[in-house]
Amino acid sequence: MTEPQKNTPVAARDMTRRRVVVAGGAAVAAAGLGTAVATAASADGSSSTASPSASASSPSKEVCYKLTSETTEGPYYIDADKIRKNITEGKEGIPMTLRLKLIDSETCKPLAKAAVDIWHCDALGLYSGYEDSSSGGGTPPTGAPPTGTPTGTPTGTPPGGGGGHQDPTDDKRYLRGTQLTDRNGFVEFTTVFPGWYRGRCVHIHTKVHVGGTMTDSGYEGGHACHTGQLFFAEEAVLASAEVAPYSTSTTPRTTLDEDGIYPGNGAEGGLLRLQYRKGKIAKGVVGSLTLGVDPDATNDGTGR
Repeated sequence: MTEPQKNTPVAARDMTRRRVVVAGGAAVAAAGLGTAVATAASADGSSSTASPSASASSPSKEVCYKLTSETTEGPYYIDADKIRKNITEGKEGIPMTLRLKLIDSETCKPLAKAAVDIWHCDALGLYSGYEDSSSGGGTPPTGAPPTGTPTGTPTGTPPGGGGGHQDPTDDKRYLRGTQLTDRNGFVEFTTVFPGWYRGRCVHIHTKVHVGGTMTDSGYEGGHACHTGQLFFAEEAVLASAEVAPYSTSTTPRTTLDEDGIYPGNGAEGGLLRLQYRKGKIAKGVVGSLTLGVDPDATNDGTGR
C-alpha cells in the first residue's frame, strides 16, 4: 500500500477564523517518573529540554495555533469498540501515558464526551489484527538527533499508512482502544512507546468521533470529525532505540523529516510534547497534545 505524500491540511479553508489552543497547555507532569525532563518538540522535528512548567488545565499558559492537521487513516483501522484506558494487553515496550485534550476549534472550549480512538504498532512494528501484513522491525537509529537536511529517501511500499482500508487478518486487538473525553476535554491512555517499520516514522493514529452515544456495545452513531496521527521527536526515538526490544529491530527506519505523512508543522501537525527522565527513557514517557477539531466537519481520513 503506497502512502500519499505530505498532505495540505483540510482545515486550510478556514485557518484564519478557527484558532485553537495547542501544545503548551497540554504539557503534563510525568507522574511517578521522578524529576521529569520535558522534550519540547519544535516544528522542524528537533528537540530541546526544559523543566515542566504549566499545568495541562492552565489556559493562561497555552498558545493559539491553527486547526489540527488532518491525515490519512491508514489501512489498519479497526472500529473495535474497545472502551478502555489501558491498551497494552501485556505488550513489551517503554511504558507510555498519552494524554490528549480536545477543543472545539471555533470556540476554543473543551470538547466533552467525544470518543477518541488511538491505535499504533508495537515495539517491533506489528499492528494487532494485521500481524501477517504489517511489517515489523526497524534498524536501531544511532548517533545524535539529525540536523539540517535529512539524507536518504524511503523506498518501496510503506505498509502501514496508506489511505485504503484492509480487512483484519487476525483477531488480536492490542494497542487499540477508545475513551470518552471528560468535561474538560481530556482523555488518557496507558500504552507503550511505538516502534517503527519500513517507510514510516514513529507515530500513533487517532480518530475523534462526535454526535454518538455510549451503549453496552460501545460508542455508536455520530461521525468522525478528525483523523490524524501523532508524531515523536527524533531525540526521543533515538533514546528508545537503545532499549530492548526496540534495540533488536533490523528493518530500515524513516526519520520524522523523511516521512511522507507528517505535515512538518509541529504541534499543529500532531508533534507530541514528550516528558521523560533524561538518559532513563526506559522508566516511562508522558506524551501530551491539545487537538483543535471542528465537530461539525466530517474527516474520516479515507479519502487520501
